[in-house]
Amino acid sequence: MNKLRLLLGDQLNSNHSWFSKVDENVIYCLFEMRQETDYVTHHIQKIAGFFAAMRNFGDDLQKANHNVIYYKINDVKNKQHLTQNLLQLFTENSIQKFEYQEPDEYRLDKQLSDFCKEISIESEVFSTEHFYTERKDLGTFFKGKKQFLMENFYREMRKKHQVLMVNNQPEGGIWNYDKSNRKKWHQEILIPPQKNFDNDVTEIVKELEIASVKSIGKINSTYFEYPINRKQSLAQLDYFCSNLLVHFGDYQDAMHTDNIFLFHSKLSFAMNTKMISPKEIVEKVLETYREKWDEIDISQVEGFIRQIIGWREYMRGMYWMLMPQYKEENFLENQHKLPDFFWTGKTKMNCLKNAIHNSLDNGYAHHIQRLMITGNFALLTQIHPDKIDAWYLGIYVDAIEWVQLPNTRGMSQFADGGKIATKPYVSSGSYIQKMSNYCDSCTYNYKEKTTKNACPFNSLYWNFLDEKREKLNSNFRMKMMYSVLDKMPKSELQKIQEKATHIINHLDEY
Repeated sequence: MNKLRLLLGDQLNSNHSWFSKVDENVIYCLFEMRQETDYVTHHIQKIAGFFAAMRNFGDDLQKANHNVIYYKINDVKNKQHLTQNLLQLFTENSIQKFEYQEPDEYRLDKQLSDFCKEISIESEVFSTEHFYTERKDLGTFFKGKKQFLMENFYREMRKKHQVLMVNNQPEGGIWNYDKSNRKKWHQEILIPPQKNFDNDVTEIVKELEIASVKSIGKINSTYFEYPINRKQSLAQLDYFCSNLLVHFGDYQDAMHTDNIFLFHSKLSFAMNTKMISPKEIVEKVLETYREKWDEIDISQVEGFIRQIIGWREYMRGMYWMLMPQYKEENFLENQHKLPDFFWTGKTKMNCLKNAIHNSLDNGYAHHIQRLMITGNFALLTQIHPDKIDAWYLGIYVDAIEWVQLPNTRGMSQFADGGKIATKPYVSSGSYIQKMSNYCDSCTYNYKEKTTKNACPFNSLYWNFLDEKREKLNSNFRMKMMYSVLDKMPKSELQKIQEKATHIINHLDEY
């Protein structure tokens, strides 16, 4: 029986059981398609990185004697559409059975499930064998509950997989060291040089130009610095554990003009393409911690592991529990458009300028830059969540909808009304000053609200609370801020509202 097995661009798991033996009757197929490059405008590094990783994976499969059909973006046989390519291969290769792994994006999952209902040959779906959890696990865990608290799920994951546990109790005595993970980085704490990979993507960039694929951001066409194969992914993990883990937890929320990555691992692209698994990352981090327990505090380790077995698995579970309706959520009824500077970085607000330029130049920003700089500003200026989703999904090399959408629409924009986050993640300029050096060299003063040089975040923050009072006033986590707002003199609030309205109406002047 001739089988065709589809591999999507984020299914590059060389340890998958599919590859445990060579079968001459099995053909693997990978496609670079306009269907995938065009459904949103992506960062040029994201497209080049995915194609480079896919080509490496296809080559590795062929070297291992597997049968592989690979369509590059400009191949004459490439119909640029997933199911059309599949139908072509069915005919050309007398395929009798079609197999694929569960797509992690709802869009592709529906496309393939609908396709399999229409074709006449047998089909079968397999697990990607990547995550700790299955798609529906979170729905089962939260069944009958009114709140979907990540912390509850995270603790259950720790217990189930015996991660940082002693006699079924959290190692160190507490579950979560988040309060220890909020330090501002100072330059006397030296950061080792980042590990970069000089992956030559010149050919891919030229092919994208020939194909007229629209993209955003910048790329050094001679190299892509993130891992594009399993060997590089493991090297990146080793480097993180040996050099960066020791301070990761302390400074995971910090931001600085002089350093883009600080102590972050740069593993998200490798992990989201499945070149490396969350389990082996966690095991390596724990192994390093056991070996260097006198050097590495548990707070550094727990802060990292929480992102992997807690937040990442939680986001995937929430995505599959809430889709497809989740993509339409707009609880706060925000309607504004993104300012042009989200695409150029041309703004006088130093925090936004740095975070956006990092994104455009590197296809990267860490979670606090995404949440409390770009996301915070978008929420305070009441941008429509569709516009924010498209920007986040396109601009980051690690962005795949299953992880991007719940982080953006839920955590960042509170568009789901509190299914993921228990309160909107908004702040004035004081938080940005606390966690970064952005304010030190900014045109605006983080201490002022309504003057000409006042930090825009300040008036926007209080105006947001006032405008969204009806939606948020009953939220128990917002009561303190509303009590402060209620004590504000009406004359001061009016000035704040006028300032905020001017900012919102003239975003690209700030």
